[in-house]
Amino acid sequence: MTLQSAGVATTDLSSFIRQNLPLMAVPSVPEIRLHTAHPGSGLRRIERQGKENAAPYWAYPWAGGMALARYILDRPQSVGGRHVLDLGAGSGLVAIAAAKAGAGSVLAAEIDRNALAALSLNLAANAVTATVIDRDILDGEPPAVDLVLVGDLFYERRLAKRVTAFLDRCVAAGIEVLVGDLGRKDLPRSRLRVLAEYPVADFGDAKGTQTRPGRVFSFERIKA
Repeated sequence: MTLQSAGVATTDLSSFIRQNLPLMAVPSVPEIRLHTAHPGSGLRRIERQGKENAAPYWAYPWAGGMALARYILDRPQSVGGRHVLDLGAGSGLVAIAAAKAGAGSVLAAEIDRNALAALSLNLAANAVTATVIDRDILDGEPPAVDLVLVGDLFYERRLAKRVTAFLDRCVAAGIEVLVGDLGRKDLPRSRLRVLAEYPVADFGDAKGTQTRPGRVFSFERIKA
């Protein structure tokens, strides 16, 4: 896979992440370690070239992903032996949790090139495997899976609409969908049923900030 980043040579991106983003246990999910940014990591050096810089969301655990990963590890029967898709995998937190909990197979869909490098490193660091889909799949039919996992993909209106439409196609195909989210404004609340709640800190919260409720939902069909 070819990776292109500003300020860091393509072949050095993985080395940069290993050297500057140390492996750290994930808050609320200490069974999993991720390469995580700190103030001295120098993330500006690997922001993506283009009209807009890509936010390094992959360098931090997010609240919904932590809640969803915790749910999966606490309830391994939710993924055990099943074919699972982690949609918008980012750092790989949810995909790693599914693999650790005994999923039959894991697909991790992600389009950000820097995130893909971190995802590969994080899978290896946690001694699990996943098949990576490095293209946008939201406008197509869902892959042949039993379960779709979605952590923190409802942070922007246009993306939320595309994700919701994709999830509609998933449930129409008989695929179960679980969503982890803090309750962001573009969350399709009328389509969600709360399954569990965990105290988590969100990406960007100041250190020591009081935790907030991260919820895990089942995404439901439109009621007739």
